[in-house]
Amino acid sequence: MTAALTLGAAALLPGTGWAAPAFSSRRISVKTQGSGPDVILIPGLGSASSIWQACVAAVPGYRYHLVQVKGFAGTQPEANRGGAVVEPVAAEIARYISATGLQAPALIGHSMGGMLAMLLALRFPRQTGSVMVVDMLPAGAGMVGGTAEGMGTFATRMGSYFTGTQGGREMFRQLMGMFSPDAADNDPDTMAAALQDLAKLDITAELPKIRPPLTVLYATPANAEQRAAVTRRYQSAYAGARTARLKPIGPSGHMIMFDQPKRFADEVRLFLKG
Repeated sequence: MTAALTLGAAALLPGTGWAAPAFSSRRISVKTQGSGPDVILIPGLGSASSIWQACVAAVPGYRYHLVQVKGFAGTQPEANRGGAVVEPVAAEIARYISATGLQAPALIGHSMGGMLAMLLALRFPRQTGSVMVVDMLPAGAGMVGGTAEGMGTFATRMGSYFTGTQGGREMFRQLMGMFSPDAADNDPDTMAAALQDLAKLDITAELPKIRPPLTVLYATPANAEQRAAVTRRYQSAYAGARTARLKPIGPSGHMIMFDQPKRFADEVRLFLKG
């Protein structure tokens, strides 16, 4: 009896065959890799969780939880087809944290994943540790030089065209191919819904409420004038974030982890060490 209890207790300890409780979701799936302190990795719009693989390999010593948003990268959309996507997915990640007994894990999110990480810090602060945002502004429309008020209505109208006609769906697929390496495998309805959510989301006024340490990596181009403009835009956007540390990475495009893998891994390592 004692031996059985000992083995049962040992099975619950990290590094000794620990297995997370079963988690099922119609919005996300999660894979775990490695062992150590918990880190949740959230990919961006249309991306696969595999975008983090090089970073996971370069920064060992952590148990990584790789989130996959359903409807992206060849996965079935299930509950993400139609209706809101971003806020419900944030709530599902919070549910995953609770269901698996994680204690305020660090969050790293790229693009839309960065918005999700900040939403978690705002909506579920007790379940959130330090946050790293990778190339994302607190207003999604700001990524294309717009505002939530102006872009939200436009995105809704365009979303109806992109998903309501065959020609629109094909144009949308081609357009998304400019931003996502997995565009051909993305569900257009999920993509359109997520884009509409991002166009309307603006959490700038809520930034002072983010209490965990916040690191923001942002991509900068090689051109000095353009680099200065990007820096001003990020500094202005995150001025209200009391805990924010902004770090430019360049020259780089939106996919910093691909364009500057070593510098990206170095920043992740520094972030996780606190």
